[in-house]
Amino acid sequence: MALGGSNIVLVLATRNEGKVQELKSLLADLPVALKSLKEFPDIPTLAEPGPTFAENALAKARTVAGLTGLPTLADDSGLEVDALGGQPGVYSARYAGEGASDAANNQKLLAALAGVPAGKRTARFRSAVVLTLPDGREFLFTGVCQGEVGFSPRGEDGFGYDPLFRVAGLDRTMAELSLEEKNSISHRALALTKMKEALRGLLEEYAG
Repeated sequence: MALGGSNIVLVLATRNEGKVQELKSLLADLPVALKSLKEFPDIPTLAEPGPTFAENALAKARTVAGLTGLPTLADDSGLEVDALGGQPGVYSARYAGEGASDAANNQKLLAALAGVPAGKRTARFRSAVVLTLPDGREFLFTGVCQGEVGFSPRGEDGFGYDPLFRVAGLDRTMAELSLEEKNSISHRALALTKMKEALRGLLEEYAG
């Protein structure tokens, strides 16, 4: 592994600033120097060609690790809505088209669910997180957060579908939670909690 000062450099395979902040918060207690793709401007937009979150996360992690020669952490995640047969799923970020804004994706989702009553709008956020090392080793963990899609956006925090996603057991959307609260229950947080155990083992291996 490569060093940045006294820390191991870990590349976060994303340019999504909201996701970067979540990942940095979740990994803050580890002695790793985190770099997002904003610090690697020559790396092109990463393809998400797979039919599953796991395949897309693997593809992104492998691409960035190959281009940088550094350990790389990639996440692919999205919203699965039961009334829509699991859509938008892996197309969550581009549900309203390539380059669509969060607002456009949310608007399309509400339109697709028009007429679907409360109790029939169950959904889940699903995340797959992959760590790829330059030596070829890979680690994959997943996380799921259950809830339902509301009828209008609520909350000012978060990103993506957070303003529409009402967390199961809470009368609040993801966008109404603080970052600390979100990082204790979210799909990405659950996957990262498992991943951190693997990271700690690798850090011990490096130190030894």
